[in-house]
Amino acid sequence: MSEPAEGRPIRVLLVDDDALVCQGLELILSSAPDIEVVGSVDDGDRAVPAVQQHFPDVVLLDVRMQRLDGIAATGALRALANPPKVIVLTTFDADDVVMRAIGAGASGFLLKTAAATEIIDAIRNVAGGNGALSPQSVRQVFQQVQAGGDTGRRAARDAVATLTDRELAVVRLVGEGLSNGQIAAQLYVGEATVKTHLTAAQQKLGVGNRVQVAVVASRAGLV
Repeated sequence: MSEPAEGRPIRVLLVDDDALVCQGLELILSSAPDIEVVGSVDDGDRAVPAVQQHFPDVVLLDVRMQRLDGIAATGALRALANPPKVIVLTTFDADDVVMRAIGAGASGFLLKTAAATEIIDAIRNVAGGNGALSPQSVRQVFQQVQAGGDTGRRAARDAVATLTDRELAVVRLVGEGLSNGQIAAQLYVGEATVKTHLTAAQQKLGVGNRVQVAVVASRAGLV
């Protein structure tokens, strides 16, 4: 799904089987004038119909749900023709959950213990085309990347070898955590140009978002 039009609130859908959590998130997000909660559903199997009804920019969903967990729901959402961005929100931060969420196409991963400002900032970042990981998750991701073995590193190096010089530069800076605006300033190009190079790089790398790009960049030794 494209980024929200300038001046329009970021539309957010909540997916969590705990009604109190949804109420708490709605209260938190209501404090942000540029964010609008457009709906909430109580399980992952209701996420796709809700997206098709409400057209959110960002879906904030739990990992553990009774019928369809957040990882599977993320994959289903990202498979849509015009998918929303997804932030996985959970009470625990096991290494495999972080990597599985990223592999399914999540653009962000946060703990439910995150501060209100962290959740709001994550939604803004993801809606703007950037990623969002809790500090704990960033550490885990790179520990997992470093433990990925020679096969994963070789595959990543082979993948980045297909990039043009400018695409490679953008991927390296994404891996360093820079936003599109920061990359544009560093490379002396427009932000739209950065987005074009990043989109092309994602297609060549076979990934769906900038968090996955950062993982490939790290595995390839670019970071």
